[in-house]
Amino acid sequence: MATADLEALERELTWFAAAIDARFTAYFPREPGAAPGVELPPPPEHGDAPAAYARLLRAHPLAASERLALALALAAELRPQLLDVFFVKNATFDRRFSEFGGARIDDDFTPTGETLAFLLDAGSLAARAEVVALLDPERPLRRLDLLRAAASGGPSGSPLKSPLRLAPDVVVHFLGGARRQPALDLDFPAARITTALEWEDLVLNPSTLRQLRDIEVFLAHGATLMRDWGMAPRLRPGHRALFHGPPGTGKTMSAALLGKLADRDVYRVDLSQIVSKYIGETAKNLARVFDGAQRGGWILFFDEADALFGRRSAAKDAHDRYANQETAFLLQRIESFDGVTILASNLPDNLDDAFARRFESVVYFPLPRPPERLRLWERGLSPRARLDPRVDLAALADAYELSGAAIMNVLRRVSLAAIAAGERPITPEDLIRAIRYELAKEGRSGG
Repeated sequence: MATADLEALERELTWFAAAIDARFTAYFPREPGAAPGVELPPPPEHGDAPAAYARLLRAHPLAASERLALALALAAELRPQLLDVFFVKNATFDRRFSEFGGARIDDDFTPTGETLAFLLDAGSLAARAEVVALLDPERPLRRLDLLRAAASGGPSGSPLKSPLRLAPDVVVHFLGGARRQPALDLDFPAARITTALEWEDLVLNPSTLRQLRDIEVFLAHGATLMRDWGMAPRLRPGHRALFHGPPGTGKTMSAALLGKLADRDVYRVDLSQIVSKYIGETAKNLARVFDGAQRGGWILFFDEADALFGRRSAAKDAHDRYANQETAFLLQRIESFDGVTILASNLPDNLDDAFARRFESVVYFPLPRPPERLRLWERGLSPRARLDPRVDLAALADAYELSGAAIMNVLRRVSLAAIAAGERPITPEDLIRAIRYELAKEGRSGG
């Protein structure tokens, strides 16, 4: 458990304790006739602290009322004694103060939306309206899946009467753990992709590498540009990139490495699960993916993007009209998403023109040239592999125009054959046979 995480939570809970004290001091003045108004103390600054809580606030700045709501739910989980004050009784009626809201569960005080309204402004109508607004599913606390406000009678219950709870994995995350990663299934058509490689392992055209660096810069400094430099009103949120080029040229690996470099999860969208035969379901599936990405700060990677984002058809029937509506919905979500969206295509000319105008980066992944192919041949071999003295990797690199993925397939094939034969040396004949096999898969002649 990181010290920085504990320090950040301690600062937040200390501020929350001061806010409770200020509200109760004003609501129950020690001197009759004292002014009921109160200025709650401002929430603390966490600066550049590496804590998960601080990173959340930097990525998604919250209003003071939203910070108070989050701290209220945090206190219920981490320091419930701070809420014991809400058990005080109204001496006139010998019962608890109804304006405090809350529920008594397992002998603990569980806050509700009314509790938050009391802390904000003694439960005034304006405070109640503010609570309803900030617990709206489109506001950060719900959109980022930080707070849950579900009444015991079901999700349709009033947010004022519903218990305020942190999402199950949020406390673990704030204490230094990782948020639970969603799994690929019918309700969530995306899966996390990772790589064990490092940036130095990437063998690409120098122009391609330079363009990838532009995306890396946005991942590192985009929030500063938008927030600290005040460019949010002038620029669209997020960064949209198109990766295009032949298959096997490093598009998926580059997306995974960008995420690794920026400490962001990368989710590859499964188009076969997104495109539903049921009218209207595609938009719902896409919404789940974008909501998850917004909460988690993920990079979204749409492979073979032209399958879903192709040119819109003329609306000949209801299915065509809904398909075009879903394309428009996707455009809107990509426009409003403040993270990085990468669309990969082998055939970029098939993409809808409306998409082409929306990319901040268009990165071409050409087939590797002979010097790059030689590096791929050399780096792809296992240290345990032995080459027959007749093998000339430079000559292979010059003679055969192969993608990086095809070269790795060849090396996989010949290495397995060598292992099966007692780890014998790999011969030129082994390599030529495997190369011809790869070329035949692509419908090309091996010469």
